[in-house]
Amino acid sequence: MNIAYIAPPTLSRFHHSAAFYRFMQGPVGSGKSTGCSAELMRRAAEQVISPDERRHTRFAIIRNTYRELEDTTVKTWLDWWPESVFGRLNKNDMTQTMRWQDVEAEILFRALDRPDDIKKLLSLELTGAWVNEVREMPKSIIDALGDRVGRYPAIKDGGCTWRGVIGDTNPPDEYHWIYLLAEEDRPEGWAFFKQPGGLIELPDGKFIENPDAENIANLEPHYYLTRMAGKAVDHIRVYYCGQYGFVKEGKPVIAEYVDAMHCSHEILRPIPGLSLMIGIDFGLTPAATFGQRMPNGRLTCVDELVTEDMGAVRFGELLKAKLLSEYAPWVKQGLVSMCGDPAGEQRVQTDERTPFQILNAIFKPIGIIAKPARTNDFTLRREAIAVPLSRLIVGKPGLIISPKCTITRKGLAGGYCYKRVQVAGQERYQDKPDKNKYSHPVESLGYMLIEAGEGDSIRGLRPEEDNSEAINTALAQAQRGPWGGG
Repeated sequence: MNIAYIAPPTLSRFHHSAAFYRFMQGPVGSGKSTGCSAELMRRAAEQVISPDERRHTRFAIIRNTYRELEDTTVKTWLDWWPESVFGRLNKNDMTQTMRWQDVEAEILFRALDRPDDIKKLLSLELTGAWVNEVREMPKSIIDALGDRVGRYPAIKDGGCTWRGVIGDTNPPDEYHWIYLLAEEDRPEGWAFFKQPGGLIELPDGKFIENPDAENIANLEPHYYLTRMAGKAVDHIRVYYCGQYGFVKEGKPVIAEYVDAMHCSHEILRPIPGLSLMIGIDFGLTPAATFGQRMPNGRLTCVDELVTEDMGAVRFGELLKAKLLSEYAPWVKQGLVSMCGDPAGEQRVQTDERTPFQILNAIFKPIGIIAKPARTNDFTLRREAIAVPLSRLIVGKPGLIISPKCTITRKGLAGGYCYKRVQVAGQERYQDKPDKNKYSHPVESLGYMLIEAGEGDSIRGLRPEEDNSEAINTALAQAQRGPWGGG
């Protein structure tokens, strides 16, 4: 069987790179996944021959969910390397043992939506790994994969001729770890390749075909122009122009939030003398939001702390360090209140203590007591955010978010969402919000607002609002922000 693969210019540079971590970014239809699959087969064919006169390799191919793994990644792979020629895929363990000439490559397809699979992944002995749609993965998974590659075949059997982690992705937003590494940190041993977009946006807002777009020969004529019809501008920029950006992938949980209305134009600073409230969401991706209630009843969210794959001890230490370095006056005056998900009263598997016990061991020495929020009822938490967003106080929203809270804003704007159910006909969405990096700071905001009295507000016990124009003016001078400090 003859297979012809001709790499476009950007993918050619990708193939020739010696970086241990290599990632390809581009618009849909640009051949990214094909390039990564070809890279693994090339490395299998170039592996040094072992004493048994075979070229042995083992690769993991990773996707975030099994549905996407089977519907997209596996199909792409088998289109290029059919089972009838290279060996059947065992659907029970999602493993394909490929044999041709003197090559023997073991391909392990894995998804990360099952906890047991993550544990198994982190114990594998691999030659290399390909992460399909890498923007959906936490960086901790990429780091862990880096520790598992280069371990098969063993040194006694010739060792690995090549080892590394590769990945492909559509563009993430500007706050993603990919953006930070590719555009700002640029660490040694990491290489990022960006393909030209399929479309170019003109100054007048129109889009035209990009003459430098790659893989066009394998797409139908006017592929991108045809598909942009009816799409939101953000969708076109990310998926067709290949630009960094944020695209709503589902139905927003907090539909009342409008970034242009509810986000301050300048960074909000907490008002001295007023209590600083902190809401916390636990789990392995804990988050905290910081806010205040103004004398006129308006609420502000002034800061956030968002982490990834972190236990309660480390998170508590980071939160304490942030408080002491940035909010020391409030700590010294005893003006910090802290509450979180009531589920934090349950013991964690790795520790006999509960998250609240861990936090209080850290914060009691500085006079702060972390307590459970009065409820974790989803409806109340959602409405605790939605109601002040919809409320006007002297013509301005009842809840203002500082631009400093980048992940919280993205979550409110649609990152925290109900995922669409893949069915024909009318759009349908899951009953429960998707848990992702955007959900945790938004949920911590909900706990904070519940404790600020918004839970009572929903029950008809709304806190009194002082609409005094004089107070608003004074707060505006203190805050120096377009929303008058809250």
